[in-house]
Amino acid sequence: MSLSSRSLSEFDYEATLAGCAAGDRAAMQRLYTQEGARLLGVVERIVRDRALAEDIVHDACVNIWTRAASFERKLGSARGWIYSVARNLALNAVRDGHREVAVDDETAAALDARASLEAWHDMADAFAWQDSAGRIGPCLEQLEPVRRNCILHAYVDGLSHGEIARRLDAPLGTVKAWIKRSLAALRECMA
Repeated sequence: MSLSSRSLSEFDYEATLAGCAAGDRAAMQRLYTQEGARLLGVVERIVRDRALAEDIVHDACVNIWTRAASFERKLGSARGWIYSVARNLALNAVRDGHREVAVDDETAAALDARASLEAWHDMADAFAWQDSAGRIGPCLEQLEPVRRNCILHAYVDGLSHGEIARRLDAPLGTVKAWIKRSLAALRECMA
């Protein structure tokens, strides 16, 4: 077991969230020390702006602190909940237009492809999905780049089919078909 996966398995995220819910500032500090850098990495991959990412992580920490009591164990892991708070804020910032940069279409496509794949790797690391990431990573890399990007935009970046179609300048039906076929190919590859 590597040092990072050992420290992740030893950290009690549920107890830390319970401490936050009870008003224990030290619990929030422990959580930030444990996850702050990884949260920043995940958020920065989504918004592609370091200063904005830092603001979003700050807002995420405030939300985690104030909403810790709303965490429900039956709906998922405490660590997953923490990342979903940060990720949702980052996606909202992107949707609100905080990420407008003028580049040509070829550069935009290359940046999207690289950022989506990097975001997948960050998310896989962030949630310690070593087993499934180990299986799905090579399967994702076997897909055609445009189809892989559709999957990553949908499941990592959280974009709707319509948003993906606009981003790729492709018909909506085509994007839906690419996603459907790519999911089938991933299931077959992972079987």
